[in-house]
Amino acid sequence: MTVPLTRNRNYTLLWGGQAVAEVGFAASLIALPLLVLAMTGSPAAAGLVLSVDATAQFLAGLPAGALVDRWDRRKIMLACEAAQALALGSLVLALISDTATLAHIVVVAAVLGVCRALFEPAEDASLPRLVPDSQLATAIAMNSARSSLGQMAGTALGGVLFAVGRFVPFLLDLVTHCLAFVALLFVRMPPREPVAVSERHFLREIGDGLRWVWQRKEIRVTALCAVVLNLFFAAFYMVVLVLADARGVSSGAIGVMAAMLGVGGVVGALIAPWLHRVLGPYVSIASVFWALTVLTPVAYFVSDGYVMGGLFALMTLLAPTANTTIATHQMLLTPDAMRGRLSGVVSVVLGVAGALGPALGGLLTQFLSADRAVLVCAVGIALVTAFVTVSPTLRRYSAEQEGVPNEV
Repeated sequence: MTVPLTRNRNYTLLWGGQAVAEVGFAASLIALPLLVLAMTGSPAAAGLVLSVDATAQFLAGLPAGALVDRWDRRKIMLACEAAQALALGSLVLALISDTATLAHIVVVAAVLGVCRALFEPAEDASLPRLVPDSQLATAIAMNSARSSLGQMAGTALGGVLFAVGRFVPFLLDLVTHCLAFVALLFVRMPPREPVAVSERHFLREIGDGLRWVWQRKEIRVTALCAVVLNLFFAAFYMVVLVLADARGVSSGAIGVMAAMLGVGGVVGALIAPWLHRVLGPYVSIASVFWALTVLTPVAYFVSDGYVMGGLFALMTLLAPTANTTIATHQMLLTPDAMRGRLSGVVSVVLGVAGALGPALGGLLTQFLSADRAVLVCAVGIALVTAFVTVSPTLRRYSAEQEGVPNEV
């Protein structure tokens, strides 16, 4: 009999440690630009720090995936937690002693970005070895809920703690990474098969990961559709912020509106294991595209920030189910020796959409009215939804490798 996921000691240790680390990370992420603004008064410098963090994670993505498949994944996760704790500790000491510089903050941001690039594929690739196939979808959904909860709590804490003291959010992040490190020490990872010597050429390993993703049509098509959807949704989010401001929505209401994205993500992640079983693979994936196609044009008519927040929550409600279905299928389809590279490639590809989406939204609002920019985003989402609807690859999307229904 399969042990319920909540009684899986190794998974709960990993999940719990990363739950607290997510809170600390979100607190630091909101506090970093506030810190740079307070030190320099330059919005450009504040944006630079966040850009360095994201760029470091993006550039390290492909090499990180290959390293995750080459090295011991648990040791990689431990090293990442230790490196982040050391970087944050140096920043806390510099802030307390009033010796922090912009260059120091940039280096810390780069370290955090590289560590996430390594840790995320290491955790993703380890998950199928920590939980049985029948519970993998539930574990992936719970990780998604963990991230959303951590983002909500950490973002709120970061601003409050920064008002208490500039170093306090980073001290929180330091403590949470230390706790996550301790939790990882007690995780027992099942042994992996040794990697053949002939496969250990690093650049060849990166190329193998890219070829693996490209040659698997299901992975290639779902990744392409996800990139286009994320691109237009990220642009839509930027456009809606401009539109809300133009319609006189208060900053407080805009904050609530943005927070509702997280609320929808949390609720969606909690119901994702159930929806994943009930809807089936194709409907699980297509439903998020259909929902966004219907809901995006509604923003054209909404002028109240709180109503827009409710719309945002509905828009993100089904995303965890689609992500759970796709990630579960991909992990079970991919050999263990390739899972790190799979995660690295997918994160890099999706990172492109995350980086270009806000820029696209900014350009749309620069050359069009915000109202018309909403409609452009709606058309873009509708086109990719039409492709998803008729795609024979997605209609044949199979979960036959995912096993029996999940147990929590």
